[in-house]
Amino acid sequence: MSKHVSARRRALVLAAVILLLDQLSKWWVLRQLSGGRVIEILPVLDFRLVWNTGISMGLLQNGGWPLTLAVVAVTAVVAWWLWQTRGGLEAWSLGTVLGGALGNLIDRLRFGAVVDFVHFHLGGWSFYIFNLADAALTLGAIGLVLAMLRPARQVSPAGE
Repeated sequence: MSKHVSARRRALVLAAVILLLDQLSKWWVLRQLSGGRVIEILPVLDFRLVWNTGISMGLLQNGGWPLTLAVVAVTAVVAWWLWQTRGGLEAWSLGTVLGGALGNLIDRLRFGAVVDFVHFHLGGWSFYIFNLADAALTLGAIGLVLAMLRPARQVSPAGE
């Protein structure tokens, strides 16, 4: 098995683990936080259920099926990109993005909205409420930027 195939497999396993953890956390949230219940984790961190019909940071609220179809298309492009990658940070980052994208896509297909619940706040300041899939998408995007900024490795001819 080539190292590229192995890297893709590891990235797919990472995507599956992220998807599983995301869906398990959302299952727990839906069971525990119905009816407006809030669980304080720290003075600056709560778990509270919010239904997000848009995308990141509340953009495109009520995007409906056109937004869901766009998410399907982007997820397919990420999966294709992962299949084409040679490995390294790019493969890990794409696996992370794929797992997060699939987690939120499942919510859109099941509920018509994404289950968000992690809420950081301090005094009057409130960060956007998000979920594990969103965190994975963010980390994956950062990894992709870092992978693109890395200088390309020079392959020297044999014998040099």
